[in-house]
Amino acid sequence: MTNSKVFLTAEWRKLALAQYAVDKAVLLKYLPPNTELDDWQGKYYVSLVGFMFVDVKLRGFNIPFHTNFEEVNLRFYVKYKDGDEWKRGVVFIKEIVPLPAITFVANTVYKENYQTLPMKHVWIEQEHQLEVDYLWKNKIWNKFSVTASSKAEEIAVGSEEEFITEHYWGYTKIGLNRTSEYGVEHPRWEAYPVKQYKIEVDFGINYGSDFAFLNRAEPDSVMLAEGSEIRVLKGKKF
Repeated sequence: MTNSKVFLTAEWRKLALAQYAVDKAVLLKYLPPNTELDDWQGKYYVSLVGFMFVDVKLRGFNIPFHTNFEEVNLRFYVKYKDGDEWKRGVVFIKEIVPLPAITFVANTVYKENYQTLPMKHVWIEQEHQLEVDYLWKNKIWNKFSVTASSKAEEIAVGSEEEFITEHYWGYTKIGLNRTSEYGVEHPRWEAYPVKQYKIEVDFGINYGSDFAFLNRAEPDSVMLAEGSEIRVLKGKKF
C-alpha cells in the first residue's frame, strides 16, 4: 500500500470489547446504504469498545496535544460486496473521545457521530494480572473494566474473537443513498484471557433509547486485545 493512501497512523492498545447480541431490527435503521448486516453464527452483535489511541500521526505528522487519548465506541458489524469481493467492516453508533478537535473534524469532514466528554483510563500491569479501565463522564461517570491474565495468546482461527477483530473496513451513512468507506490495516492481534469484568454504563444516555435495554443485559462475551500499530487509509464514497 503506498503512503499516499495513508491518512492516519497510530497504535490502538488494550482494546476492551463487550459483545451483545441484539435483534437485527434494532440495527437496520443505522445500516449504511449498500451494506448488509454481518452475523456471527446467527447473532447480530453490537460491541462496546474502549481503547487507547497512541502516537497518532496525521499524514505523518504529530498534532500537538492530540497524540495519545482514550476512545470508547459502540459499533456493529457489516459487509459490503465490492465487485467479487466481500469486505467486512464496522459501523459506529457513536464514538466518544476527550478532544474537541477530533470530534469537530470527524463530524464535519467525515460525517461520523463523535462526542467529546471527560475521559480517563487506568492500566494496572502486574506479573500475573492486567487490569484495564476506561471511564467517561456523561451526566454520570461510566466505567468499562476488564481484569485478565497478563500473558497474551494468539486469537484462534474461526473463533468469535477472530470475527470481532478481523473487520478491516469502516462504513458511514453520509446521505439517503450515500455511504463512505475507509480501510484499516493492522496485523493479527493477540488477546488476554479475561478473568472478570465490570460494565457500569448507561447505554440510553450514551447511545440513545434504541440501546437503553442494554442496561439490563449481560454481554455474550468480553475480550481484551493487545492491539497494534494501525494505518487508516483514505476513503471513498459510493
